[in-house]
Amino acid sequence: MYANKDWMVLFQQQNQLGKLMETNQAAGKYGLILSEQDAALILEERKESLRKQERVEFGGGIVPKIIYEFCDSRYICQDNYVETLIRLQDIFYLFKNEMRDEITDDELLHFMKEQFEDICFGDLEYLESTCLANFAQAVRAGYDGHRSSGGYGEYEQFDEVKRWDYELYLETLRELLWR
Repeated sequence: MYANKDWMVLFQQQNQLGKLMETNQAAGKYGLILSEQDAALILEERKESLRKQERVEFGGGIVPKIIYEFCDSRYICQDNYVETLIRLQDIFYLFKNEMRDEITDDELLHFMKEQFEDICFGDLEYLESTCLANFAQAVRAGYDGHRSSGGYGEYEQFDEVKRWDYELYLETLRELLWR
C-alpha cells in the first residue's frame, strides 16, 4: 500500500512539472524559459506557500495561469523570472485568503497583472501592500464589481494616491512652454 502512495505522489509531481514545462512555449516568445530545476523549485515553494496559507489545491496549481497572465510583462525578464513567479504565487494565495475566496482565480490574476503593469510598475511589494490590500478590504466589505469586469479596471475606485492625469500634464506643459 505504501508503494502505491509514493507512486501516486510521484505521478502528481511529474504531472505538475510537465504543466510548468509546457508554459515555456508561450513564455519563450518573451524570452522567459523555465528549466526543470526552476520548475521543481517553484513546486517546492508552492507546497510551502500552501502550507503557510493553510490552503489545499488540486490539479496543476496556479503557477501555469500566473505564467500565461504575466509572461508578456515589461517588468519580468529571465533574470528575475523564477523569483517573480514564486513571489506572485505567494501573493496570490495570500489574497485568495484575504478576499475569502470571494473572487475567482482569473479575476484576481487579471487585477494583479493590471496593477503590476500600470500602477506598481513591477514593484511586487507595492502590489501586495497597497493595491491588493486596498482591493481585498473592499471585497471583504462586500464590493463585487469585479464580477462584471473580470477584475479589469477596478483599482481606480480604491486608489488612495492621486495619479498623474496625462492630458492635464500635457496641457500644463504647453502652458509653461508657450507663455
